[in-house]
Amino acid sequence: MTADQRTDAGKGATAPVAEEATHDLTVASDGHSSSGSQSGVRRFTTDSADGPDFTLGEYDLSERAALRRVAGLSTELTDITEVEYRQLRLERVVLVGVWTTGTLAQAENSMRELARLAETAGSEVLDGLVQRRDRPDPATYIGSGKAKELRDVVDTTGADTVICDGELAPGQLRQLEGVVKVKVVDRTALILDIFAQHARSREGKAQVELAQLQYLVPRLRGWGESLSRQVGGRAANGVGIGGRGPGETKLEIDRRRITARMSKLRKEISGMKTARDVKRSRRDNNQVPSVVLAGYTNAGKSSLLNRLTGAGVLVENALFATLDPTVRRAETSDGRVYTLSDTVGFVRHLPHQLVEAFRSTLEEVAAADLILHVVDASDEDPEAQIKAVREVLADIEALDVPEQIIFNKVDDADAETQLRLRSLVPSALFVSARTGFGLDDLRQLIEERLPRPDRSVVALIPYTRGDLLARIHSDGEVVSEDHTNDGTLISARVRPDLAATLEEFATV
Repeated sequence: MTADQRTDAGKGATAPVAEEATHDLTVASDGHSSSGSQSGVRRFTTDSADGPDFTLGEYDLSERAALRRVAGLSTELTDITEVEYRQLRLERVVLVGVWTTGTLAQAENSMRELARLAETAGSEVLDGLVQRRDRPDPATYIGSGKAKELRDVVDTTGADTVICDGELAPGQLRQLEGVVKVKVVDRTALILDIFAQHARSREGKAQVELAQLQYLVPRLRGWGESLSRQVGGRAANGVGIGGRGPGETKLEIDRRRITARMSKLRKEISGMKTARDVKRSRRDNNQVPSVVLAGYTNAGKSSLLNRLTGAGVLVENALFATLDPTVRRAETSDGRVYTLSDTVGFVRHLPHQLVEAFRSTLEEVAAADLILHVVDASDEDPEAQIKAVREVLADIEALDVPEQIIFNKVDDADAETQLRLRSLVPSALFVSARTGFGLDDLRQLIEERLPRPDRSVVALIPYTRGDLLARIHSDGEVVSEDHTNDGTLISARVRPDLAATLEEFATV
């Protein structure tokens, strides 16, 4: 059977589920996405103008609890031969989410983002389902009945993995796996896997491993007598002597080893943090202002860094392409030096394990003088991006740092979208790192919002003290300069330490 035939068979077999889920609901799609894209747009209409308002929850209980297929998520390849298909060996996944709050459009946007995450991790999305519930089922996330329907979808599509759009408890993972009979991973495990693939530096790999182990510890599990715990007395069904467990079990050994490894990783990361703190203290001693690029993943932060400083860092149209922070020297038009830093991107429901593991790296954001909050102007829900980033900024106590919203990728946003964004954030700046649009305005904005030296001095610097004159030009802001017979008469704004050095030459 070819890939085309399998796809057609899968669609035919799952049609009753879709029909039962929608009833009087008519689903229209602008088209099916090809491999690596989710361009399909789902529109909902009713048979009559007086039909139920699905965004307000005015529909029957059966429809409320139904699994609803999200159109346009499949990335199954249909234009290749069977031999080529078998050689690819991509992990075939089905996505499932629970819509508890917000509108249906927001729920589907979240599922499309999950599909992009799954593709970034190296899998092939076969189908996506979303269910309307007041809250996730505490046992199987989507309820036992819907879990059986999900199993039918998995069997029909030939999927080998189910990815849930949320963080599941260990019991939910175990029970859902028991029903669908394939591997089940949640959104947190998926993001951790992507981080593990993209980590390059020694510190980045240590931070990702620590986050993975923190996620793994409560989810260790085993089966069979070899993993049974110690028993004694009349335990073990009354067997007593001879019925006790084999001492420390494999599960307990694994947990002890993981705990020891986590302790070692924390010490290593702490040592790396010390080195970064030393570098930062040197910049602080020299009072070099710091500007940080922060924002949602794939918003174009690295592209802006390259445009502004010529850093030459990796730029890729992928989620979490940048995990290791990059700091580059930059200079304003009036000669003031500052640092520009690129940071790891954020995402909705960023796992708290990652925030804790990357806290030493994210401290660059909290210690900055200005945060350039980069937002993808072409995204379907930029408001959600801004909210997600600010939630992480709150976690690292960086909300007090001055912030400037930068809408990037305006060349991909139509005029109506730009107008809506301008009304959403009137003070925002619109740029395009690809075309260079608005970059001059961005440089001017950075220059205006950088902290300036706060001491005004007027001094007559002897020609023999050219070193002081050079420091004033490099570290201060020159107001006027005049060369006289006795030396250089200069008026400038400088830092307190330099002002104290210039006191003996002061003329006022």
